[in-house]
Amino acid sequence: VDKPKAKLRADNTAFPVGGSVTLTCSVNPSSSSGWKYYWYIEDSGGLVSPRDAVFLSNGQIRVSQGGRYWCKGGRGQPVYYTEDSESVRIDTIVSNRPVVTLYPNWSEIYRGETITVRCEIHGGDTEWDYEWETNSTIKPPNQTEYRIRSASSSNSGNYRCKGRMKSSQHKTTEWSDSVTLTVSNKPRPVLTVSPSWLSPGASVTLNCEVEHPSAGWSFYWYKAVPDLSEKTSSYELLPDGSGTAQDSYIIHGQTHTAGYVCRAGRGDPEYHTDHTSSLHCMLFPDVHSAASLTVSPDRVQHFTSDSVSLTCEGNFTEWRVRKFSEDGRLYSDCRRMTGSTCNIYTSKSDTAVYWCESGSGEFSSAVNITVQNDGNGPILVSPVHPVTEGASVSLSCSLRTQKILSNVFFYHNDKLIQNDHRGELNISAVSKSDEGFYKCQYSGRESAQSWMSVKADSSSSPVWLIVGLVCGVSLIIILLLLLYRCTTTNSETFSFTYYKLFIIQRHKCIMRSM
Repeated sequence: VDKPKAKLRADNTAFPVGGSVTLTCSVNPSSSSGWKYYWYIEDSGGLVSPRDAVFLSNGQIRVSQGGRYWCKGGRGQPVYYTEDSESVRIDTIVSNRPVVTLYPNWSEIYRGETITVRCEIHGGDTEWDYEWETNSTIKPPNQTEYRIRSASSSNSGNYRCKGRMKSSQHKTTEWSDSVTLTVSNKPRPVLTVSPSWLSPGASVTLNCEVEHPSAGWSFYWYKAVPDLSEKTSSYELLPDGSGTAQDSYIIHGQTHTAGYVCRAGRGDPEYHTDHTSSLHCMLFPDVHSAASLTVSPDRVQHFTSDSVSLTCEGNFTEWRVRKFSEDGRLYSDCRRMTGSTCNIYTSKSDTAVYWCESGSGEFSSAVNITVQNDGNGPILVSPVHPVTEGASVSLSCSLRTQKILSNVFFYHNDKLIQNDHRGELNISAVSKSDEGFYKCQYSGRESAQSWMSVKADSSSSPVWLIVGLVCGVSLIIILLLLLYRCTTTNSETFSFTYYKLFIIQRHKCIMRSM
C-alpha cells in the first residue's frame, strides 16, 4: 500500500488583524484511526507551538498569525509518518485600502488609445508588491501600474488589485473594488452645419460632434482639396483649425460650394479619431452665377432605378457634373453625359451633393439627391431648390408605383404638423419659419427626411426701396433743373450738366453696393 498523504483544509485563507483561521488536517481513508497530527509553519521554520496557535482537537488548530502552513500524520511506535500535506498560505489582512484608477479617467476607451490601469494603496509609507485579477484576455504584470499602449478588445474586462507587504509577505490588503475597462471601436465624429443653406458671403458654423464630448477632445478642421486624377480628396487644415478646444468652427465670407471634414484628438501621445465619414458641403442657393443646375423630376428623394436628369444651363459649351458622395469621394465626371445633361439610373451610391461646372470655371448652386433604398417605403416629394418667401409650395408622399392621395402624415423637424385625410401638405405663403427637415408617413412607413430651404424675396429687399427713393429724388431734381435751365443763360447750362452727372454717378454707386 502506498504511503498516505495528509490533507490540509482552511476555513479561510485570509483574516483581518485580530482575527483567526481554523485549519483541519486529516488522513484518508477517514475510517483509519490512531493518527496524531503534526503542524508546521514556514516562517518559524518548524513545528507550530502553543504560542502560535490554539489546539482545538487532534487534527484541528486555530491560528492568528499569517504564514504558510502544512501538516502530516503519524502513528505507532516507532512513529509511522504520512507524506506532508500541500501547504496553505494564510494572509493577515491589513487596513490599507487599494483603489484601481484609470488614467486618463475617461468613461469610454477606444481601440488604439493609450491607457494606464493603476493600483494605488493609501496610508503609511509601506512598500508593496502588487497582485492583479482580471477576466480580460491579457493579464497585467504584478506591478503598481499596467500601461496599455494600444488598447484592443482583448484589454476589455474587470480589473481589481491588492498589495502584499514587501517586509512581510503574509500581510496583505483586501482586494480593491473592480473597475471595468471597455474598449470600443475607433469613433467617427459627425459634422453638422448651421445654417444648412446660405447666401454667398455669409458666415457658417461647423459643429463636430463626438461621443462623450466632455472627455478631453480637441478638434481639427479641414477643407477638402479635390484631386481630379484620383477622383478623391485630400484634406487641407483650415487656418487656426488645429486642436481647437471648441467643437465649432466659424467660416466667414464663404462664396462658393466647398466640402469640409473634421476629426478629434485627445491624450498624450495624442490619439485621433477617423475623419468624418462624409464631406459636408456648403450649398449656396442664391449664387448669382451664369451657370445653373436643374433636376428632373424636380424632387430631392428618388427610388432606386429611377431615371433622373441633371441639366447644366448657361451660355457655355463645355460642362461637367460633379458630386460629393456620402463616403467622402469626389466624382468629377458623369457616367452618362449627353451634351449638358447627365442621366442617372439611381442606386444607393447616387445619394450625394451635385453641382455643375463650366469649362471656364463657372459653377452652379449645389443640390442634394437622396436615393431611397427601401423599395416598399414612401419618398417625400419636395423641391430641390430653395423656395422664395411668399411663394406657395406643395409637399406630397409617393410610393414607387403611385402618388399617395390621402391619409398621409407630414412632419416638420420631427413634429407632426398634418395628420388628416389629405395627401398633400400645402403652404400658401412660405416664410422663414417653414424652413427645416420634412418627412412623410403612410401606413406606418416613413420616408427619409429632406431639408427645405427658404430664401428671401429679393424684390422686397430694403436696398431696392433705397434705390427707388434715390431714383425718385433724382427725377424731381432733374425736372427742377430743366425748369431752371429754361430761365437761365447758356453759361449756367454747364452747371446743370455737372449736377446731373453727379446724381447719375451716385445712383450707380448705390446699385453696386447691393
